[in-house]
Amino acid sequence: MAVTIRDVARASGVHVSTVSRTFSAPQLVSAETRNRVLTVAEELGYRPNRAARALTTGRTHNLGLIVADIANPFFPPLIKAAQAQARERDYHVFVADTDEDPLLEQELIEMLCKQVDGVLLCSPRLSNRVIERLRAQVPFVVVNRRVKGLSTVLMDVGQGVRAAVEHLAALGHRRIALLSGPSGSWTSEEMHAAATAAADESGLELTVLRPNEPTEQGGLAAAAAVAGSGATGVLCYNDLVALGLIEGLHERGLSVPGDLSVIGVDDSLPGRLNRPKLTTITMPTAAAGRMAVDLLLAAVNAGDTGTPTLARLETHLIVRESTRAAGRVGAPLPA
Repeated sequence: MAVTIRDVARASGVHVSTVSRTFSAPQLVSAETRNRVLTVAEELGYRPNRAARALTTGRTHNLGLIVADIANPFFPPLIKAAQAQARERDYHVFVADTDEDPLLEQELIEMLCKQVDGVLLCSPRLSNRVIERLRAQVPFVVVNRRVKGLSTVLMDVGQGVRAAVEHLAALGHRRIALLSGPSGSWTSEEMHAAATAAADESGLELTVLRPNEPTEQGGLAAAAAVAGSGATGVLCYNDLVALGLIEGLHERGLSVPGDLSVIGVDDSLPGRLNRPKLTTITMPTAAAGRMAVDLLLAAVNAGDTGTPTLARLETHLIVRESTRAAGRVGAPLPA
């Protein structure tokens, strides 16, 4: 026979209501009692009935996680970390992919709001106005977008961009290009602002090419414009765009890093395996996933009435093989 909540209460020496609170509101139970109940529950093989608990508490113990493109290597580490963090807190995560489509994103949010206690939006493509309207249904936390009144986790891509521009300047590059991302992307705007400021400070000429699809195909399609820009150093929206650009330049008889230096963003596995290995800006995606879950659960427990939190995570440049001194293949590297 299935183990019941009464079995756990009897074996733990506590009331049934204490067992219920241990699983539905553990902060209301002393640490000693909570640990005893959880240990007994584990030994007996007891699993709480989520549907019954939802009826009692009004909580589903489910969270929604919406990403722009699940095939992009940027997102899986964030998803995995968020799921693990939620699981430790007795929550499950429903993951949805918008395929970079803001209309689909809105549809998914409206659907998930009926089934979850809160929603994480990662690099959303919706306007802030629409997000502010939708948040009336359940608490939201946003990753890589500033939205008034919402807790936010930002990966400070501007910090990495400034380091990337300074790296190109130190290698003797005087004309650089920025391959921006899709319209409506917070990351694109941050990169643009940081690259413009850093280029001005370093006395570099900056060409901004936008918008671009945040994919290898987007980088491939931009190769002709990059080749014609006169730039010798290129900073790309992400690693996928950088890899597509390298392929497109190769098709035009240009080598990386011999003719052009290329920098990506994300420090994804494809960039580390590529030849040349990609110089890139690392993004703390796993840390962002964990922090976003904690902020969302805080909002859920506060009834979405708490003060919004802004968490900013550091980024940094990783120098590999796709950047070198300005000039043709065979030019000596700086000492």
